Amino acid sequence: GIELITSYVFNQAEYIRFNSTVGRFVGYTEHGLKNAEAWNSDAGILGQEQAELERFCKHNADLHYSAILDKT
Repeated sequence: GIELITSYVFNQAEYIRFNSTVGRFVGYTEHGLKNAEAWNSDAGILGQEQAELERFCKHNADLHYSAILDKT
């Protein structure tokens, strides 16, 4: 399967991450933990992240897979 991980970084430190396998945000700092709690309770924000998995990752994976098969 395909996994999407979106990291949010401030001053070169990751403070929050979305992982499509987990299906929610995880915070790594005090600010990130507060955002994760808020964003995880917002179905719209979670839906946008999951939609990126379909729109971007799976679409591009299909293109790359086809390109690899064409070369074999």
